[in-house]
Amino acid sequence: MLRLIANRLGLGVVTLFAVSILIFVCTQILPGDVASAVLGQGATPETLAAFRKELGLNVPAYQRYFNWLWGALHGDLGVAMTNKRVIIDELLPRLYNTLFLAGYAALIAIPLSVGLGILAAINEGKFVDKASNVLTLITISVPEFFIAYLLIILFVVNLEWFPSLATVFPGISFSERVYITTLPALALTLLVAAHMLRMTRSSVLSVMSSPYIEMAFLKGATRSRVIARHALPNAAAPIITVVALNIAYLVVGVVVLESVFVYPGIGQLMVDAVAKRDVPVIQACGLVFAGVFVILNTLADVLVIMVNPRLRHKR
Repeated sequence: MLRLIANRLGLGVVTLFAVSILIFVCTQILPGDVASAVLGQGATPETLAAFRKELGLNVPAYQRYFNWLWGALHGDLGVAMTNKRVIIDELLPRLYNTLFLAGYAALIAIPLSVGLGILAAINEGKFVDKASNVLTLITISVPEFFIAYLLIILFVVNLEWFPSLATVFPGISFSERVYITTLPALALTLLVAAHMLRMTRSSVLSVMSSPYIEMAFLKGATRSRVIARHALPNAAAPIITVVALNIAYLVVGVVVLESVFVYPGIGQLMVDAVAKRDVPVIQACGLVFAGVFVILNTLADVLVIMVNPRLRHKR
């Protein structure tokens, strides 16, 4: 088991290394000249040459990549082009905001979706099951920005329960932060809960055709007891995987929602950096997104190995 976990961790490190190469290459092949985009059309050739030298653009690309990677491994993500601020100092508060929003949404979405998925499996073919299928299909089909605007119309314009802008600042109290981020957290919950609900239902129902489930029914166990005691533990592996993927989406997929609610998270920082052509900030945000995604997927693999004994032994 320890060898399998070590293999998964090693694969996660290799994946993150490959993603870092992809991030660096994609930012380097962007059209146009970075120095010209930052300094503007009025820059002289001497100013452009000095700025390129300051950014290290006069050295080979592979050397710039290894310098950037070495700095990232030591917590140094460089300096922003536009305001000359240290990127890590600007990134950490926004990363905390994004993780807070993702955690808030996950606390609502995971128990809700798993519970409703089990309830739909218990009542297969009944009204609860059909209603959950219809609602989840509608939620999956609607774009995330449209859901956000619908929530703003309902809870801000009509009911006036929440503010339209989720603007948080350093020193804000926990209760006020929770209140301000409730609306974007609710939008994220609606987006990810549908996927987790459908996967929980399908995973439980796929196990229900197993022989040991039929034996439990023949012994007189009720459907709810069979699902809780026998089906759900054996359906945990795919549920854990889809939960981890959706939690990763809560972190890396909030760019649109942070823009809609003007939430000062890492997604909003990346949007601003792309608009200003601030390549070091784009690289830092992309690396953080990739790291979160790889860590959560690796954690899901380890948890699946722990809950499924069949994966611990070679066949």
